[in-house]
Amino acid sequence: MEGDVVLTSDAIVGRARELGADIVGVAECKPLGKEAEDLDLWLKRRYNGDMAWMAQHREQRKDPGKLLPGCRSIIMIAVSYFTPHLHLGFPDFPKVSRYAWGRDYHLVLGDILKKLARDIENAAKRNRMPKPGHKVVVDSAPFRDKVWAQQAGLGWIGKNTVLITRDYGSWVFIGGLLTTLELEPTTRSPHPNHCGKCTKCVDACPTDAIVLPGQLDARACISYLTIENEGSIPRQLGEHLSGWVFGCDICQEACPWNRFAKPSESEHFTPKTHLLVPDLHLWSQMSPDEFERLTEGTPLRRAGRERLRRNALAVMGLL
Repeated sequence: MEGDVVLTSDAIVGRARELGADIVGVAECKPLGKEAEDLDLWLKRRYNGDMAWMAQHREQRKDPGKLLPGCRSIIMIAVSYFTPHLHLGFPDFPKVSRYAWGRDYHLVLGDILKKLARDIENAAKRNRMPKPGHKVVVDSAPFRDKVWAQQAGLGWIGKNTVLITRDYGSWVFIGGLLTTLELEPTTRSPHPNHCGKCTKCVDACPTDAIVLPGQLDARACISYLTIENEGSIPRQLGEHLSGWVFGCDICQEACPWNRFAKPSESEHFTPKTHLLVPDLHLWSQMSPDEFERLTEGTPLRRAGRERLRRNALAVMGLL
């Protein structure tokens, strides 16, 4: 978007890719329909567990125009975090979810989207246009990011409730930029669902957390239990941790679309050695200083020291 380039969807998509996004799409901002009803039903069934914040600001979740007044368009990006590294396959060997191996995605995608917003503002100024309003969202606001990623054509929401893309599988981070600019949508209909009759993710879940295709009971999900869950891990579920001390990749590893995943081109997601093979002894008794060192710049910090210690002890069979 150099010089006096007109602000178009094509120009913005191209700039987002230059900044590091792998997939980019633009959707028209409008209130959600069936997706809003699905959220209400999910919350009514208490599938959100301890995540009380999911029930807050519900009207904003249903209508991004209430999150950013005057919002006309939603720019969605996806960035691959896949690397060819593998989890060791020994039974109950300690494991950390792939998404947490590298730098915190909130920082990486947030940086891309903030730069994109700045470039849009500069282009608008050069073209003597009113300064557009923006809001960057990377898991940081009441915003249905996967729904809007599908609306913008990035991919579809699989039966395990994870966004799946044709070129990168489900190993992608997503974020959005809400803007008051009126942009041409990059697609006129949501991305079609390509799961078909496949149920491999449903069948692979050891705790039966995927109660129906597209419906996840977080209270039984290993990722929820090891990250968001504030209390102890129920024994009947803890028996199925299979070494997962932070997050879980089982349903994604079972997904056939992930056979086509392309390695990330971002150095930010190169795995940190100490997270490829976590030290359970260290985790189970780490001091505050050790926690700071272990989790610096990573998504692990979200869980907090006590939960990571709890998870390590649970995997070791000591809880």
